[in-house]
Amino acid sequence: MIRERGVLSLSTLAGASTARVLNLHHIGLDNAHNPEHWDKPLFVCPAINNAFLFKHGLKSDEKYLFTSRRAVVTKLVVPFDRKDLLAGGQAIFVDQRGYAETLRAAGNYSSEMFDRDDYVLRLLNAIPSFDPFLLRDRLLNDKIAVSPSYFAISQGDQDRMHSFASAELAKLVSTTSAGDADSPHKRLVSAMLSSEVGETLEPLRAILDLTGDDFRDGIFSWRGFLYYKWSMDNFWPDVMPVLREIHEIQPQGSQTPDQQFFLTGVRKTIIASVRDAGHEVNKALSRYNYVFGELVANQSAKHFRDFLLSAPLMFLELGEQLGAISHIVSFWRYRFPTGSQCAVDAAELVAILQDFTTGFSEKMQPRPGIVKQPTVIDARRA
Repeated sequence: MIRERGVLSLSTLAGASTARVLNLHHIGLDNAHNPEHWDKPLFVCPAINNAFLFKHGLKSDEKYLFTSRRAVVTKLVVPFDRKDLLAGGQAIFVDQRGYAETLRAAGNYSSEMFDRDDYVLRLLNAIPSFDPFLLRDRLLNDKIAVSPSYFAISQGDQDRMHSFASAELAKLVSTTSAGDADSPHKRLVSAMLSSEVGETLEPLRAILDLTGDDFRDGIFSWRGFLYYKWSMDNFWPDVMPVLREIHEIQPQGSQTPDQQFFLTGVRKTIIASVRDAGHEVNKALSRYNYVFGELVANQSAKHFRDFLLSAPLMFLELGEQLGAISHIVSFWRYRFPTGSQCAVDAAELVAILQDFTTGFSEKMQPRPGIVKQPTVIDARRA
């Protein structure tokens, strides 16, 4: 039995899903009487389909688990007791040494079930965050039929995202026939947002001179950049109020000297980390805006082509940075709704703020040993 740093208690997370946390346990409870949810599951193994997935910043003492260098990995935590999350769970990193054997044992898999769930886990590992738009897009792109209940996207958000992307992509084509249901503008928008790379996009592929996986991956990343532009407009106004609350909140009850010292430093760390990550996100989006503007204004495909070739790596980095910021805003608002007077003790506040730092680089990690962590059996040392 070990205590892991940087993962909030499963009981604290009971009702939360964010860009860095895919809470299948809570989604399952919400859809207990929804037949489609169980007929088209994300994972066919019930234990895995009721687990928690985290985008996890890899620490120096965990890097030996992997044969290649990486900064962010996907962690699966399977609760020991779905009715008592305080009991903790079994932790598995996707693609760690001995991953397949450990996952087989955790899910008690048959071969066919294992192959399907392993494939989905690797798809989720390849995307930078669990934002529902990106999650849905990746699964649809790989023709994996999953119930919409796994993607908590309101119809209003879907409509706003579609309108935003439509306005952006309309710059590429003449809008003189925009009222026509079969206009070039509407066909392009539908093709770009359909999660398919089909014949409708062939003229664009020819202009950009991209083939095969380069074009497919580039289009996926392009959709990601469109989503991130929309997402920044959508949630960024909430960032400063949340950071202000993080700076000002005081826990109830007594605090140990270690907790006082930690809380003083970690607030500054989080604010600086969000500021730096926001700066990097804006740089990446500015680069996108520039090359897209060149494509629109000057019919210059070269810069945009080069951008798309490098986009998959940029997309991952952008997703990790934006996902870390989005996680802070989403979880803080889940735990402390606007206008509420939610009480929090020092131990829980330390755990929340320590978790917030794990989405950023390791050098920003607070010192360990202060937080009472959830108990898990670590599959790496079992």
